[in-house]
This record gives sequence, structure tokens and C-alpha cells, in this order.
Amino acid sequence: MSSLQLFVPRQSQIISMTMKGARMATISPERAQSGYVLDGNEGEAFWLLGMLETVKISGEDTGGQYGLLEVVAPEGVGSPWHVHSEEDEWFYVLEGEMSVWVADTRHTLTAGSFAFGPKGVPHTFYAEAGGVRALIGFAPMQFEGFLREVGEPATERVVPPPLEVHPDMARLGPIAQRNGMEILGPPGPPPGC
Repeated sequence: MSSLQLFVPRQSQIISMTMKGARMATISPERAQSGYVLDGNEGEAFWLLGMLETVKISGEDTGGQYGLLEVVAPEGVGSPWHVHSEEDEWFYVLEGEMSVWVADTRHTLTAGSFAFGPKGVPHTFYAEAGGVRALIGFAPMQFEGFLREVGEPATERVVPPPLEVHPDMARLGPIAQRNGMEILGPPGPPPGC
């Protein structure tokens, strides 16, 4: 049994969601061909750059055409400033608030809001006050390779402890390149903004 802390801005309090019997969903040819259902506490989960990221639709499920992650990020945590050469990315906020930068424009997303980061256009996101829970999609699904190579399998369905040091961008750069992405700067707002 594990707990996941989520911020619900309208209630201005932290809610603890207990996840009983959390299971990892396995990918198989049968699953991909016949469809599947995942409960809220299912999917392969990783800790990546201070976030909990759960694979809901794997690239293996779709022949690499697209994929979907559920991401839980605490306040101030997000992705490095980056660009995908062949992959579109989109964001849908379930709870909380996040900032999404697409090129030099900042968008504030709250529950129910959507943003699109097209391939070839630099973008980033980070959680605002209280954190965020969002769905992040990719087409085609190349990001999953980065997630699996850099992320750590989550032993519990909780946000990992805060990072003690900033991510090593020099180490992440070649991994990102192998997975169709170029890191342009550290997490947070784009340089110069």
C-alpha cells in the first residue's frame, strides 16, 4: 500500500490517495491487439527528474505511433527546455496547475486545460504552486526510450524525494539525442525568459 500526495487547488489542501494493490501492467502482443483497461493505480511507473511518471499507453502498444503518460510533479519541478525533431507532445491537466512554455510563450494550465508542443518547436513544462497531475502524450512515442534509460523504476506510487543536485545535462544530452530529443537548457523557464 502506498500514498500519493496530490494538490487540489479548489480545496487548498493536500489529499492523500491510498493505492491498494497497485499492479504493474505487462505489455504483450495480445494486450496491444485486443485493447486493455488500466485502473488509476496501474501502469509501469518511473521516477524521472523529481517526478512520478506512469506509462498508460506504451509505444509497444501502438507500434510506436503514440503514447501517453500520467505525470505527477511537485511544485517547481518539470522537464528540461527541449525540442523533439519528430515527436509532437501535448499536455492535459487533471489536477493542480502547470506552466507550459511553447517557443517563447508561457501558458498557464489548470485542471481541464490543454496545450500542444509541436515537433521542431522548443518547449518545457513545470508544476506551479501545490504541484500538478497531468496526462502527457507523444506522437510518435520516442520519449519512452528516454524515460526508460534515465528514469528509475518506482518502488512506490509516490513522488520521489526532491533532487539533491540539478540534473547533469551533459549526461542527459546524448541519451536525449538517441531518443529523438535535444536538451536546450535546464528545467524551468527557457533561458532568457
